[in-house]
Amino acid sequence: MKIEIRKPSKEELDTLGIENWSAWQCGIGMFDWEYSDRETAYVFEGKVTVKTAEEEVTIGSGDLVVFPKGLKCTWDVQEPISKVYIFG
Repeated sequence: MKIEIRKPSKEELDTLGIENWSAWQCGIGMFDWEYSDRETAYVFEGKVTVKTAEEEVTIGSGDLVVFPKGLKCTWDVQEPISKVYIFG
């Protein structure tokens, strides 16, 4: 299970309709998480390292991220995160 990360264009974000996605914020800290469904997220600000059994990735401002269903990971938030997300 791989985490997908890329920098989308403004046009792509408009097409995805991120203004209608749910908002989420998190302060600095570390926690374990498991995704019960596929999640697509766009990060407005912040920085986090997400560690799984297979990989370690750093996610930050301007990243569009897809977390696969069933992914188990640890979030290490270095800078407070502000993101929007949608499941499915």
